[in-house]
Amino acid sequence: MRILIVEDEIPLAEALTQILKRQNYTVDSVYNGEDGLDYAMSNIYDVIVLDLMLPKMNGLEVIKNMRAAGSETPVIMLTAKGEISDKVRGLDSGADDYLAKPFNTEELLARIRALGRRRGEVVVPDAMGLGDIALDTRSLSLSCGAAEVKLTRKESELLEYLIANHNSVLSKDMIIEKLWGFDSEAEANHVEVYISFLRKKLKYVGSKAVINTIRGVGYSLAEE
Repeated sequence: MRILIVEDEIPLAEALTQILKRQNYTVDSVYNGEDGLDYAMSNIYDVIVLDLMLPKMNGLEVIKNMRAAGSETPVIMLTAKGEISDKVRGLDSGADDYLAKPFNTEELLARIRALGRRRGEVVVPDAMGLGDIALDTRSLSLSCGAAEVKLTRKESELLEYLIANHNSVLSKDMIIEKLWGFDSEAEANHVEVYISFLRKKLKYVGSKAVINTIRGVGYSLAEE
């Protein structure tokens, strides 16, 4: 799952980034509302953690612009204020949840998981799978029966994306945006390399699952 943090308190943003990465989430962070809106409109994020008080554009304006443009990405609003009026304004503007500072990080993690489930994403704390394969997103391991192999973080993220969208064809551009971010310098050959790595590891554990190449379109994961 990919998360965007929009928070102008850089030490807090960096701390949250590290906490979420330890949970095996992919995290991007920006420090003002204008950048937050630009990143949010890429539609590559599963959950956005958004501060209310931001430079250049406040959190309420970010959410209003997102919703007006049709973005349905779940948003958790953070604020240093605890007044009911601020909570109501945030929720009325389109926020999905609200958390007042200072907050407990375990509560934030629980709310992120809840929003992921509510949106219908495949968000399983321990494992997800397709056919004869099981992916443990915590330990970054792929198994098929008794056979098991360790994955790198990017391999795990790619396999998770393929499993969650196994009925769809994912283009290289979609994979780059999801795994590396819409403004990254990753190129098509990065995707090709990681697809190759995953194919070898699926073969290593003896899985019947295959990653099909649809020439000129992209990739899809299927049960053979």
